[in-house]
Amino acid sequence: MSFSAAAATGFVVLFLSVTVGQDEPAWSVKYDPSQICAFRGSTVTIKCSYKYPYIIDGIKTEVKTRFWFTKVNNRVPVNLMNDSDYKDRITYYFTKSSSVLTIKDLKQRDSAKYKFRFITNQPGGEFTGSPGVTLTVLDLRVQVRRSETQTELKCESSCDQIKPPSYVWFNKEEKMEQQISSIVVSVRDGDRYSCSVKGHDDLRSPSVYAPEFLSAKLMSSGQITEGRSVTLSCSSDANPAAKYTWRKKNNQSVVSTDQQFVLSSILSSDSGQYYCTAQNQLGEKTSGLVSVQVTYAPRPPSVSVTPSGEIMEGSLVTLSCSSDANPEANYSWYKEGEEAPKASGQNFTITNILFKQRGNYYCEAQNSRGRCNSTVTVNVVAGQSMSTTIIIKLTLFILISLLVLIISLRTLRTMKMNRKLTEPIEMEVRRTSEVT
Repeated sequence: MSFSAAAATGFVVLFLSVTVGQDEPAWSVKYDPSQICAFRGSTVTIKCSYKYPYIIDGIKTEVKTRFWFTKVNNRVPVNLMNDSDYKDRITYYFTKSSSVLTIKDLKQRDSAKYKFRFITNQPGGEFTGSPGVTLTVLDLRVQVRRSETQTELKCESSCDQIKPPSYVWFNKEEKMEQQISSIVVSVRDGDRYSCSVKGHDDLRSPSVYAPEFLSAKLMSSGQITEGRSVTLSCSSDANPAAKYTWRKKNNQSVVSTDQQFVLSSILSSDSGQYYCTAQNQLGEKTSGLVSVQVTYAPRPPSVSVTPSGEIMEGSLVTLSCSSDANPEANYSWYKEGEEAPKASGQNFTITNILFKQRGNYYCEAQNSRGRCNSTVTVNVVAGQSMSTTIIIKLTLFILISLLVLIISLRTLRTMKMNRKLTEPIEMEVRRTSEVT
């Protein structure tokens, strides 16, 4: 057994040949080599020589049909020329004793065992060469090994070779100086590493790179209601493939390690903002925030009255109402037994409450998802404090009236006394005037 390597521009093929002994049967197919390893995208040639009896029972043997195959349909070999997987990619070359199969632009799916078959004019004169040629189509690939201090890249292929080839490394389409199978790198944003066999730069491995173009989005449309199934999806471009984690803002704990985070029966408490992180051996990237708002009908409102307990007539009274709801609730106040609302808004204020306004009041919270209400009792009483206030006010009124009356009487009396004192003087003045 011996190894040989053939290289031509645009392809790399490794051959494994097996030497066959001198004694060969009359019908035979000999493959050389019997194993071939070629890289994806290259061109490969598969060769064989074949023999058959020149004359059988006086009849000259003629080859009527010759072809290569990998598949059998109902025990009938399928000519590669009729196989859509190889359309416009194969050619045959025949002589009277040999055949060459050429396959270009090799695909991963071309890995198979190829056999040559020929059919003659002789009765039962059909022959298939076994075991055939084993073709393995493999990509070069970059293995990534990362430790706390460094990142190592290794160019690998599972094609066995006695002499490992020299490798060429690339970063973002630019050729690097290293020409060995393993290199140590410091990965930065935008770095893309690939490798190839020296002399065949066009047959590169797929690039390896940290996650980029990260996108997080909410897959559900329309309003999100409680009980629905909601899916958050995270995607990125990365090689090696990224692993994903989901977190909720203001909560560093991981809520999911799946690329798609599914809340199968969502609750109002699940409302919030979420983000995902994509990570591989070359780095990580964090997405923007995705908002999840769960809508639900108002919860039973919490109601209160200020002041509490017994309320005296004439007091200022405030009724308050609040409910957890999304969208926010609108509030209306009603008195039991009355159809028309008394007020709207979270607070209902009565500035000078009357005894007749006592009773049960209820607050109704309503949004687009539904409505709910709760009741509060307003207890109004007319106690001693009210009577005392009235008496005090009446007493003050009487006292003020008496004081005004006394002042008026005193003023009148003074005016009368002043008049009596001035009358004799006025009479004397008159007399004097008359004598004169």
